[in-house]
Amino acid sequence: MELYTIIFRTLFIYFLIMVIFRMMGKREMGKLSIIDFVVSIMIAELAVISIEDPKIPMINSLVSIFVLLGIQLLLALISLKSRRMREIVDGKPSLIIREGEVDEDEMKKQRYNFDDLLTQLRENNIKSLNEVEFGILETTGKLSVIKKNEDSNRTPFQMILPLILDGKILEDNLEKMDKTSFWLRQELKKVGFKDIKSISFCTLNDDGSLYVDEMNNKK
Repeated sequence: MELYTIIFRTLFIYFLIMVIFRMMGKREMGKLSIIDFVVSIMIAELAVISIEDPKIPMINSLVSIFVLLGIQLLLALISLKSRRMREIVDGKPSLIIREGEVDEDEMKKQRYNFDDLLTQLRENNIKSLNEVEFGILETTGKLSVIKKNEDSNRTPFQMILPLILDGKILEDNLEKMDKTSFWLRQELKKVGFKDIKSISFCTLNDDGSLYVDEMNNKK
């Protein structure tokens, strides 16, 4: 009888976890945030406890699993509405290499050393730091590398920085580009956008034009 209980619980938990992870959203395992990773580990541990000891009522593990799922979905919903919550939950990307120069202060803040940097540069097929224009440490811990533009006839590479997110101007990103909110508002008016709050996403293209995405996918 105990064997049948284990088999039933294993099958039930297997399909339940498949449904739960689909509900949590599509994200590659290597790109999970810290909170995603912790929740995944906890759900897995609770599932194992439920399977390996048939004497423990399965409802105990199920309640805990659904509580974790509820927390995860709630945080995801709030994160969709709040940039501040996204930064708390997922963190922010860090610029480790800026225009070919390594930012050691930022590395210290992220507790990221040169061994980590060199390892990830090799994973990006980079042989020398001289090849790198920008190195961004993503919230997942992966280093995104943008190589220097060796063709002098091509337009210099412009990093993609959001200037507006969810109807709010990002002053810090404007400062990085030596621009002001006044300049941004004037440029938006030129292309027919007067209400900042109606814009979900805005960035500056390489050619100096603005890419603007309105709320509700209206462009």
